[in-house]
Amino acid sequence: MTIKMEEPFSWRKSLKAIVLWFDSEADSDSVGKLPESEQMQVQWVRCLPFLVVHLGCIGLFWVGWSPAALIVCMAAFWLRMFAITAFYHRYFAHRSFKANRFWQFMFAVLGNTAAQRGPLWWASHHRLHHKHSDTKEDIHSPVAHSFFWSHVAWFMSRKGYRTDYSVIKDLAKFPELRFLNRFDALVPVLFGFAMFGLGWLLEMFWPELGTNASQMLVWGFFVSTVLLFHSTFTINSLGHVWGRRRFDTKDQSRNNPWLALLTLGEGWHNNHHRFAASARQGFYWYEVDISYALLKALSWLGVVRDLNPVPNHILVEGKTGLRREQQEKMKQERSP
Repeated sequence: MTIKMEEPFSWRKSLKAIVLWFDSEADSDSVGKLPESEQMQVQWVRCLPFLVVHLGCIGLFWVGWSPAALIVCMAAFWLRMFAITAFYHRYFAHRSFKANRFWQFMFAVLGNTAAQRGPLWWASHHRLHHKHSDTKEDIHSPVAHSFFWSHVAWFMSRKGYRTDYSVIKDLAKFPELRFLNRFDALVPVLFGFAMFGLGWLLEMFWPELGTNASQMLVWGFFVSTVLLFHSTFTINSLGHVWGRRRFDTKDQSRNNPWLALLTLGEGWHNNHHRFAASARQGFYWYEVDISYALLKALSWLGVVRDLNPVPNHILVEGKTGLRREQQEKMKQERSP
């Protein structure tokens, strides 16, 4: 797919794009009325914060590193990865388990710290992905479009920025989720300040750790967030082209154990496309799904409940390659 650029620079459009940094839905009513070609244009001014987060990683050359900074970086990466995979994806997009309103909001906030926009935006695009998987209507399919577009450029377009509320009516009834979705830059910015503050406290009270505010900001926010960005994005760009297909789904989704390890279980993508309502994506004991293991632990603590299992006939299908209708036909043929 050819990446379409915005119209020539104008101050009016640039100021409007800056407003959208703070209010991501300021133009939501008008986007859907534009021609498809304009909806698919990349909005570079609007995307500057995303680019700035990447540029922030250059700060590594000035702040150096410390064991404390590395530990916080990886902790921020894995904790937020869990919030994205388990809650943004399995809970908000697929309702594969239940949580009360308090925990729903807490994990929505935690997921929002990943700077992957609001929970409603995430869920709406993912539901549309499953509805139109690997067709032209699937905005981030590497099969229908291109690798670069599916990995990163799609969400920089006008259409990619828009939240389709028609497919998330079950979630849109919560005003706190709508707030997070509309002002989706607020929580990531606060998270960046929190990393800076953590570094300042460590420098003041535990100087032997060898870290400081700037170092913690770079490692704890910029580096961990960029790593999180591109690890998550691989499921869109690589999850439909690299790996094995256990199930004969209508799309090109693949199972990839390396992506599963990187994303806490999301790499079992062909499994997921066969039965998306399951809280578990590693369908078999040997398919490592860390997000599911953590959800199981949270269910024992009462934080979540009613984790949807994988139906037995799908487990059999994955072993034999036979769909349920084929299994029933064989049973009927064997019966007297």
